[in-house]
Amino acid sequence: MWKCSLLGLVLFVSVWAKGQSPISALPPYAQKPLPTYALLRTDSTVVRSVDLPAYPYTLFVYFSPDCGHCQTEAENLNAQMDSLQNVLLVWVSYRDWQDIRRFYLQYNMARFPNVVMGRDPEYILPSFFKVRFTPYVALYDKNKKFVKAWESGIAMSELLQLVREKP
Repeated sequence: MWKCSLLGLVLFVSVWAKGQSPISALPPYAQKPLPTYALLRTDSTVVRSVDLPAYPYTLFVYFSPDCGHCQTEAENLNAQMDSLQNVLLVWVSYRDWQDIRRFYLQYNMARFPNVVMGRDPEYILPSFFKVRFTPYVALYDKNKKFVKAWESGIAMSELLQLVREKP
């Protein structure tokens, strides 16, 4: 009798387990499509996400202009821009527009056609990514599929390896 009960329990558990959704290793934001957002750019124009140029990759850098790690991130990314020509870099901050503009000018971002920098006045991206630290960096492919995120700064060698691969 107990063997039948045990067999019944094993069958029940195996059928129940097959019906369960697999647990994803991806964070919640990586399982949802990117939201539509607008940025107040450093030239005081507004650009909507749907109007940004298409690139094989998009790298979101959520930063604070007075953050030392963010400043180092800007220096490191600028030094690698020759290797990042297939990447649209979207620098986003919550800080005052004037502070963002100073950062943009300090790191001479205007010389890079694949850089967009601005303020997210509706706080859409930091809410979506659940940003806790700056710099927060997330990479997406041309199909707007999540590739990788770095929660407190980017591993440059890893980024360069990822963007060398075909999306």
